[in-house]
Amino acid sequence: MTGTALRPFRVEIPQTALDDLAARLARTNWPAEVPGAGDTYGIGTDRVRALADRWRDGFNWRAVEAQLNGHPQFVTEIDGEQIHFLHIRSSRPDATALVLTHGWPGSVLEYLDVIAPLTEPSDPAAPAFHLVIPSLPGFGFSGPTRGAGWNRFRTARAWAELMNRLGYASYGAVGNDAGSMVAPELGRVDPEHVVGVHVTQLFSFPSGDPAEFADLSEADQAALAHLQWFYENKFSFNQVHSQQPQTLAYALADSPVGLLAWNAQLFDESLDADFILANVALYWFTGTAASAIRLYWEDAHADQQPTAPTTAPTALAMFPGDFQSIRRFAERDHANIVRWTAYQTDVEGRGDVGGHYAAHQATDVLVTDIREFFASLR
Repeated sequence: MTGTALRPFRVEIPQTALDDLAARLARTNWPAEVPGAGDTYGIGTDRVRALADRWRDGFNWRAVEAQLNGHPQFVTEIDGEQIHFLHIRSSRPDATALVLTHGWPGSVLEYLDVIAPLTEPSDPAAPAFHLVIPSLPGFGFSGPTRGAGWNRFRTARAWAELMNRLGYASYGAVGNDAGSMVAPELGRVDPEHVVGVHVTQLFSFPSGDPAEFADLSEADQAALAHLQWFYENKFSFNQVHSQQPQTLAYALADSPVGLLAWNAQLFDESLDADFILANVALYWFTGTAASAIRLYWEDAHADQQPTAPTTAPTALAMFPGDFQSIRRFAERDHANIVRWTAYQTDVEGRGDVGGHYAAHQATDVLVTDIREFFASLR
C-alpha cells in the first residue's frame, strides 16, 4: 500500500500515556504569583489550577476518543507528511463538499458539533454537505511534521490534493483562525474546483497608507481599537511562535500544565472546561505542541507571498468578542466578498453568540450562515 493511499484511522491512546499524564499533573511545580494579581501578568493561577484539577480528576479522554471514532477517519501522505482527516458523507445526492480547516490552539474537535446539522439537516429543504475535516500539518494526528516549510500556502496546496484524491470535482472551503488564512489560499490555488470560501475572520490589516483611515465608521474605529488592545495585551504568543517556537517548545512538550496554560490563554473563559481540555489533551497525546506552533514561523518566513487579491466568492461570518475584520482592508486583499455578516451578541433571542470558536459556541448560527452562503452560489 503506497503512502498516497487513504488508510482508515482510529484514535487509540494507550493507557500508559494517560497514566503518565496523571502522574505529571499530580507533581506540577506551580509558579509563584503576586497575591490578587488575577490575569495582570498573564493567565492566572486560579484558572489554570481549576483546569488542571479537572484534567486530572474529572475529564474523560476516552469519551473524546469515542466521539472522534464515531466518525470515519483516515490518514494519507501528501508532500511527504501524514495528513489525518475526518470524512463524513451526507446521504443526500445533492450534497456539496466542504473542507473545514481549524487553527491554533484549536483542532478538528472544534468542528464536531457542526457535523450532524451540515451532513443530515432535519429540514429536507436545507442544503446538505459532505465534510472533510483535516488536521493541519503538524497538528494532532497529522503530526509531528518531519520537515520544514508547512505554511498556509503549502497547506492550501495539500488540501487541493486531498480533495482531488477524494474525487470532489467541486467543493467549498470553510475556515476559522489559521483556517481563515488557509481557506482563501485554497480558493486561490484551486480556482477550477473551489466554488466559494467561508471564514470567520478576514485577517486584513492597515497597509500604512493614511488614506485608508479616512472616514472610517464608528464600528471600524472600534474594531481598530480592539485590534490595538489585543496587540498590546495578548499578542505575545504570536511573537514567540513567529520568532523562537523551538525555545518555547521544550516547556510545552515537557509539562502538561505548561501546555495547558499557554494554550488556554487563547480559549475564552466562557468556553466549557472539557472543550478546552479536549483540545489541549489532543496536543499533549500527539506530541504536537512544537510542530503546531511552527506554523507561525513558517508563515512569517514564507519565501513568496501573493500580492494580488483572492477572487473566489468569499463570505465572512464575524462573531462578537472575536477578531473584528474591517471591510475596507479586507476588500484590498479579497476582490470577491459577496457576503459580510457581523453578528451581534444576541441572535433572534438565542443568547450569547460571542467567541472565537463559533462552530462550538454558536453552532446553529454558523451552520445557518454556511448553508445560506453556499446555497446562494448555486
